[in-house]
Order: sequence, then structure tokens, then C-alpha cells
Amino acid sequence: MQKLALWIAQGFWVGRIPFAPGTFGSVLGLLWCALLLRSGTLLFYLLGTALGLAASVWLCGIAEKILQKKDPSSVVLDEIAAIPVCFLGWIIKWWTAHHSLPAAESLLTSKNWYFPLSIFALFRILDIAKPWPVRQSQGLSGGWGVTVDDFLAAVYVVLLSLPLLWLI
Repeated sequence: MQKLALWIAQGFWVGRIPFAPGTFGSVLGLLWCALLLRSGTLLFYLLGTALGLAASVWLCGIAEKILQKKDPSSVVLDEIAAIPVCFLGWIIKWWTAHHSLPAAESLLTSKNWYFPLSIFALFRILDIAKPWPVRQSQGLSGGWGVTVDDFLAAVYVVLLSLPLLWLI
């Protein structure tokens, strides 16, 4: 059971890539986001995002114990779980205008390709820079410290991306 938990926490071994594991984990987060969008319902998207974050807290905490290291770089489930949060502003704007979710393909094939790319890049920058209180949240115990910092970075992304939403 512990091997399975570690495998998932490490993003199905994506986190074991020797360079930029957080970036590769975030790419997997785009796939998680696309999967949630495929549901077609906002409620499913929100519940899936919440469950992903809860699973991250739990499984990243287990991974820390197994690896005996605080927030190991190979653990990327926190990035995977946070990416759908980054797109919440766009999704809610789309939902209010169309009463449906945007197509999952629009994450990668949109005529407004710069928007998802900007969201992704902004998340990576904020996840690495860790502005207040992102860095401080890493002091939380177990999987909370691993996951909450990425969640807060994603909230920053939402707030900073709001002006971009007027361009699309």
C-alpha cells in the first residue's frame, strides 16, 4: 500500500525525472484539469479539484514519511492537484457566459493559446518564488505543508490572471 501511495504522490513516477520534476508534475496537472473539464459540469470540476487537493494532503504526507524528508522534490501530486485551481477564474467566467465548461482541448489548442500558457508559467514562477504566505505555509505539518503552498500559489495565479480574462 505504501508503494502505491508513493507512486501516486510522485505523479506516477513523473516526479522522479531528475530535472524540473515540479514542472513535469504541473504538466500532468494540465491533464488532470482537462479530465475534470471533460465532465462538462462545474460541480464535478469543483468537487474533483477539492478531492484532488485532499488526496494530495493525505498521499504527500505518506510520501514524506516513506522518504523521511520534508517536501521532497520528487513528490509532485501537490502541483498536479493545484493546477485546476489556477484555471478557476477562467472557468467561472466561461460558465457564467455559456452555462457550460470550456472544452478540455481549449487548454492546449485554444485560439487564445497565450492564456493557458501564461497561467502555467505564472504558477511555476509563484511556486518557485513562494511569496508570502506561500513559503510560510510549508511549515504546516505533513501533507498540509506540501499541498497548501501550491494551493496558495494557485490562488495567487487566479488573482493575478483576472485582468487577462478581459482579453479573451
